[in-house]
Amino acid sequence: MKPIRNKTHARNKNIDRYDLQALVKTIPNLTNYIQPNVKGEDTIDFKNPVAIKTLNTALLKYYYGIEYWVFPDTFICPSIPNKADYVHHMADVLMESNFGTLPQGNKITCFDLGMGASCIYPIIGITEYDWNFVGSDIDEKSIIAAQAIVNKNKVLKNKMECKIQANPKDFFYSIIDKETKVDLAICNPPLYANLKDAQTETQKKSAPFTVAEIGDEIIYEGGETGFLQRYVKESKKFSENCFWFSALVHKSSNQKGMVEFLDELGATQTKAIPMGLGNKASQIIAWTFLNKTAQVAWKKERWDIKQA
Repeated sequence: MKPIRNKTHARNKNIDRYDLQALVKTIPNLTNYIQPNVKGEDTIDFKNPVAIKTLNTALLKYYYGIEYWVFPDTFICPSIPNKADYVHHMADVLMESNFGTLPQGNKITCFDLGMGASCIYPIIGITEYDWNFVGSDIDEKSIIAAQAIVNKNKVLKNKMECKIQANPKDFFYSIIDKETKVDLAICNPPLYANLKDAQTETQKKSAPFTVAEIGDEIIYEGGETGFLQRYVKESKKFSENCFWFSALVHKSSNQKGMVEFLDELGATQTKAIPMGLGNKASQIIAWTFLNKTAQVAWKKERWDIKQA
């Protein structure tokens, strides 16, 4: 397993500084949250949650053609550039499995485990690569908000299915049946084991959020470690239903432990892809249980690949 170089992905639309003038033309209200930095350059007030949500709304409209992106403020507002990097890196993983050609359009179906109210990974995957998506969540309010986003954006219609996960302990069961095939599973796990841990960590952030209001998004029994262990175990049971599984792993101890656990379970390939910068950089861990013969059969059946 070779780590991939740590940097913003080359296909990320926000690899350079934000074009605030263009974004303001898209969402005029954004101008209320622009202020000079220490160098006198225009920037966004990143300590203001409303400013962050307005910025990301403008990014989605300007770069991705998303006209409607509304969800309750009690849900986390994602960082568009960071989420886009995950999608682009996984597109590369698919491309590496496909003789250097990226499978696009209806040939690819992705499963977003814990999609959230913002529907952000499907938005990027659909608008950038025309993939199909199935998204799950345990929160009915998240499903309602995500479905509204799909319904009110023409580019997303008929490309996205939102499903409620009735059992919080299940990941694939009741969402992916034994006959269903998905080419890629993506997931951003909850980070904390309890409310106290979450409050302690979020108070350190420049733009803290109200943990009590968004508990299920960031809290899971056993924290990130417990979530990943269960996710990996269940992925083994669906090894023939998904080509590539993946997760965004934040804690370095979990990154190493997860790779070792996957090896014990018989993963045939594992990839570690650095995300972010600094000492606390996260990683995408991607894995498959398919052997070479099964991978070739998958490509021929789903991606119209003629090579063996």
